Parts: sequence; C-alpha cells; structure tokens
Amino acid sequence: MNTKIAPSILAADFANLQRDIEMVNQSEADWFHIDIMDGVFVPNISFGMPVLKAINHHANKTIDVHLMIVDPDRYITTFAELGADILTVHYEACTHLHRTLQAIKNAGMKAGVALNPHTNVSLLEDVINDIDLVCVMSVNPGFGGQSFIENTYKKVRQLQEIIADNNATTLIEIDGGVTNKNAQELVKCGANVLVAGSYVFKSNDPIETIRDLKEITRSENIHNS
Repeated sequence: MNTKIAPSILAADFANLQRDIEMVNQSEADWFHIDIMDGVFVPNISFGMPVLKAINHHANKTIDVHLMIVDPDRYITTFAELGADILTVHYEACTHLHRTLQAIKNAGMKAGVALNPHTNVSLLEDVINDIDLVCVMSVNPGFGGQSFIENTYKKVRQLQEIIADNNATTLIEIDGGVTNKNAQELVKCGANVLVAGSYVFKSNDPIETIRDLKEITRSENIHNS
C-alpha cells in the first residue's frame, strides 16, 4: 500500500486558508488532516465547526478529522454532517471506546483512535478489528512545530505486530514532527499515513515538500514490496 501524506491544516496560514486548501488539492497529498482542540483535553484551542465547513467546501480530498476534545461522543453526528470522512477520537478521552467507535461507523465515517505519547499501544488489542486507523502521537498534542519523540518507532512496530496478529486492516498514522529525516524509517516500521504540518506549510515550496515526502515513502514502499 502506498503511504498517504496528510498535511495538517493547523499549520496553514489562516489569513489565506482557501489558498492553502487549494495548494493541498493541487499537490500529491492524499488527505487533509484537521485538528479540533477544545482547550480542555489539550492546552490549546483550534478551529471549530464553521471553519471545518468552509474547508470542506473547497477541499477535494479525504477529510481526516482528529478530535482532541473531551466527550467526543456529543459531536459525532455533527462532524459527519460537516463532511468528515475519518473521525479520530483519543483513547484517553473515551470511557466507552467500543461504543464510540460503533457510533462513528454508524454515522458513515471511518473510525480512528489517537494515542498520546505515554499511552501503550497494547491497550487497543481488544478493539483493533473495530479501528480503521490508529493515530500515534509522536509529539505531545496541542501545539504544532514540536520535536519528534524517538520512542515512536518502537510503538509503531508494536502496533504493527498487534494488527498482523489479529488479521486487522487498521492503518497506522503518525502525527507530529514528521520530516524527510524520519519519514522513511516510519514507513519501514509500519506507518501508512504521515501527518505533516509545519514541515509542509512553513517550507519555501509546500508542493515540492509534499512531493519529496511522497518520493521518500514511495521508495520505501517499493523496497518493502
């Protein structure tokens, strides 16, 4: 499977949001990664429903929504109506994770689970067949531009083993600090989706930066096949 690149819109220029959305549309990126933060689950507030609605109006690729909020169950139907294709909730925010996953799927979306850096991947073993995507946080959630946490490689390998042992089709997404320096190794460990924010949007040529990431992962995919 070809690795997917998902630029994180949190790092876009909000004064020129439509321009940046069009840039992603025209690039080799596969998904839009949208972080929704409530200032409670994480110490930051991002955008909410009106901005997501505006993004969806211009985006022509998969909308991958990452909820960094408490009580995500209250908003599942809302995000489905706003056009989310994938809805990811945090393991740490869900008391009844299996029920939440079923509710996301019943609303017509793919169900994702995000893990904070301190959360062990083994906690997902009992529900791995119900999860379409696991988002491994490779930085502490809440702010863009942080440094990549090296223990992520080990977590990805462990998660890949759990997926294989259970004959699951779950995708592994890496969120935080992804650059051309670690993309190849992440794919080698088993990552399927790479989220890149500041690295893409703060570069001199975002389209070229995305193309570069695709090329790096493409060569690793060929090597693995």
